Amino acid sequence: MASLFFRNFIFTILHPGIVAGLIPYWILRRAEVAFPGAWGLLQFSGAAVFIAGLALMLKCIAQFAIEGRGTLSPADPTKQLVIKGMYRYSRNPMYVGVMLILTGEAIFFQLADLWAYAFCIFLLFNVFIFFVEEPRLHRDFGQDYRDYCAKVRRWI
Repeated sequence: MASLFFRNFIFTILHPGIVAGLIPYWILRRAEVAFPGAWGLLQFSGAAVFIAGLALMLKCIAQFAIEGRGTLSPADPTKQLVIKGMYRYSRNPMYVGVMLILTGEAIFFQLADLWAYAFCIFLLFNVFIFFVEEPRLHRDFGQDYRDYCAKVRRWI
């Protein structure tokens, strides 16, 4: 179990950590945007969306480890199909969580480049899900995954 925890920790830093943390940081740094000293409605709203996305993403990562006995990485996927918890409402709640994080950052800082980046990531997520992830899940879990797809939408 310690090994699974460690692998999830590493892949969390590598995947959503880079997408939702490091790259937005670079965008903000390049634009020379400072962290606001006084918060207004947009900062509180953005922080709330960010926290909701982070909580959702971390809950899904934990669920992948506990129920799926794997990680969020395609290099070390789950061994069991995870269909409980937030996966009852979305086939991709972890991606929803990352998109909420990115949206929260864009709301908080009100930077067009962050909005454009979030939109590009959403497009890339869709391409990856459709052409890579879903075909793999069909191969790995067969009819169970097809039944799941018939009941639960891809996003929300």
